[in-house]
Amino acid sequence: MNDHGDEKLSQEEINRLLEGFEDDGTGETKSNDMQEDGYPPSPTKAALDVNQYLTDVEQDTLGEIGNISFGSAATALSELINQKVSITTPIVQAIEFDLLHEEFPVPHVAVHVKYTQGFKGTNLLVIKENDAKIIADLMLGGDGINPAAELNDMHISAIQEAMNQMMGSSSTSMSTIFGLRVNITPPSIDVLDTFEGSGTEELSDESTLIKISFRLRVGNMIDSTIMQLVTVPFAREMTTQLLHSENENQEEKGSTEEPPSLAINETINERSVNVEGGRTASNVQDDTSQRSVQPAAFHDFDDGGLQAAEAQNLNMLMDIPLDVTVELGRTSRSIKDILQFTQGSIIELDKLAGEPVDILVNQRLVAKGEVVVIDENFGVRVTDIASREQRLQHLRND
Repeated sequence: MNDHGDEKLSQEEINRLLEGFEDDGTGETKSNDMQEDGYPPSPTKAALDVNQYLTDVEQDTLGEIGNISFGSAATALSELINQKVSITTPIVQAIEFDLLHEEFPVPHVAVHVKYTQGFKGTNLLVIKENDAKIIADLMLGGDGINPAAELNDMHISAIQEAMNQMMGSSSTSMSTIFGLRVNITPPSIDVLDTFEGSGTEELSDESTLIKISFRLRVGNMIDSTIMQLVTVPFAREMTTQLLHSENENQEEKGSTEEPPSLAINETINERSVNVEGGRTASNVQDDTSQRSVQPAAFHDFDDGGLQAAEAQNLNMLMDIPLDVTVELGRTSRSIKDILQFTQGSIIELDKLAGEPVDILVNQRLVAKGEVVVIDENFGVRVTDIASREQRLQHLRND
């Protein structure tokens, strides 16, 4: 017999616990199973057997590429909207193009990204329209709780800027992963309406697509899915490139050849310099013995290389501080305009929003990058830099 003073669980509560549910303290129950909470999404009629198109290794490789590149993208978005952002748990699937309406039965927002260097292909990012509205509201200074009912041009521009920053960070990470320069065009955005056939024109030549789904969480406002659609050849190109580079690295590590000579680098003044084979600068008696091998690093210069005396002089200059300046942009104004400057005046520069900024050393352009926020300080992430030989050549020309 069970009365109100008895603290035994009711049969309903026991059943819920056995089924994997928990009480969140509000009287409502929440599933412990991620699929019951909406992730991973259940397969649709468009789903195909991914093993017919990609091996297990290729699937794992695609997921790892996504983990790293979208991890950087999440950081970039977090800095823009001042919210905690996570993009995790990649799931690789194959879907049939002609049945995309089964995969996306309601309109979504599609972000088109074309790779122009490093890879050749198109990457289609797809997010739910409501998620896009929340991100746009946060980008425009809102709280994301009551987003606009419809996406207008201002919202589209805000989303495009967010995706531009996200994919810029993602391509930088991919450059690091693959060891080559990866460039993209500025992302374009439109509404993906599979019933109308809009938003997928660039992928329409393929009968099968690879879909990589990620769990997207933004603060306590979004717990949803962001999807990446690529063609099967493009997916294979990325996995082949990465697996090939990893095999080359393993072969180099397994080689027993004599360690190469040391090359001059920006941190030559550090006391510990690791060399292949486990040697460090502590094994060398003094800095003079290190310098004895450094001139060999200059024999590949176009002008015949540095002379020994020049190399020794260059070593003496390595610790001299140089002024590093990040230039957002420039403009010219008449004296009359300058005299009319007041507090609150806006000065338009010659750089477009999202365009890389210039990084100058002693007023000499050496690299380009993108502005980031580190804690409460501005910083710059280098995205394109002159080669070491070119920078040393600039120093010689001075």
